[in-house]
Amino acid sequence: MKKIGFSGTLDPITNGHMWVIGEARSMADEVIVFLSQNSAKQPQFSAEARQQIIQDSAAERGWDNVQVVIVKGDYTARAAKKYGVDYLIRGIRTTADFDYENLIQQTNVDVLQGAKTIFVMPPRDLGSVSSSFVKALEGPVGWNWTMKKFVPGPAYQAWILDWLRKEWESLWPMTGGRAGDADPAARTNAQHWFEYLIGPAAYGAAGRHYHNLDHLVHGLSELRAWAANTHATSAETDQVKKAFWFHDAVYDHDEGLYSNEEASAQLWLSTGLDGAPADVAQLIRATDHYQEAQVVHPLKQAMLSVDLAILGQDPEVYQAYARAIRAEFVHLPELEFRQQRGQVLNHLRQKACRGEMFGDAYFADQYTERAIDNLSAEIDVLERIDAPL
Repeated sequence: MKKIGFSGTLDPITNGHMWVIGEARSMADEVIVFLSQNSAKQPQFSAEARQQIIQDSAAERGWDNVQVVIVKGDYTARAAKKYGVDYLIRGIRTTADFDYENLIQQTNVDVLQGAKTIFVMPPRDLGSVSSSFVKALEGPVGWNWTMKKFVPGPAYQAWILDWLRKEWESLWPMTGGRAGDADPAARTNAQHWFEYLIGPAAYGAAGRHYHNLDHLVHGLSELRAWAANTHATSAETDQVKKAFWFHDAVYDHDEGLYSNEEASAQLWLSTGLDGAPADVAQLIRATDHYQEAQVVHPLKQAMLSVDLAILGQDPEVYQAYARAIRAEFVHLPELEFRQQRGQVLNHLRQKACRGEMFGDAYFADQYTERAIDNLSAEIDVLERIDAPL
């Protein structure tokens, strides 16, 4: 068989879709993905953006025989025929899927004289994975780590960037879509700093294994939950969010004149965003252990607590965090890293056992006990020289 087609809205493409494409590749010399435009659906991404995501996802797996075509104003089965495709492939997860897909394939063949359909059944671990399922994951704390399990890397990256853009625009509009947001210079400035922070000079840097875009998504999600559960005002929530956006903007192992935190605070003060108020800079400085004691701010404990919230996550998430920290400090010899990391963790565990690690009551209630367990487990690994990190 020379060509097999696979069609769908693919918003986003999931690992289930990728499995079906992989099956098609095992049967044909070329696979054409027909990206349908459905006027009844409101896609997260444009057709062109989805096309690029699918192409990048195929390239990530080394698949050089996958083509992506956007279908406009035509039936997929008929468009497939135009591209020399005699068979489409569909994944069947349930009997309901089969009944629906069988009706579609009968229409394709009998009414449209289009391509026939091959049905394949995905493995058990992908049986429930769909675009709708993935979309429903967004929102709660940790949603990004869960989503990452079900979509290819380029789809995940596009999704969190889109989510971060919406979060940013809730603070600094870039489109002028709200009343009073008509200043073009302010929108241009907001766009500049958003692109800077998500780019290679900041959280998007390749060498950032933990202090990266995932860290931003997690912290901002935590602050959403904190605000909802503590009845923090919108002004308070926005202030902590602004500080969180910038608190690790500068992250350099070879610190210069300033600490990373102070350099990040100075960066904030240079942005001109909202006039770059100094109280946001003070919240950033609160995360600097050299300056923390001198910072007086009513939201200081919320800022410190959200920055440490990773310590109280589920063991699987915490272990991934611990591996990421080791990767960020790959320049340190193994023994030196174990010693320095162990000192930091012992200090944090002592604070947690005294009930002092999370100064904000909401975070303390959520994460103290689990943080003690996680810290104890990692300390045990660090102290056993034969245990891999």
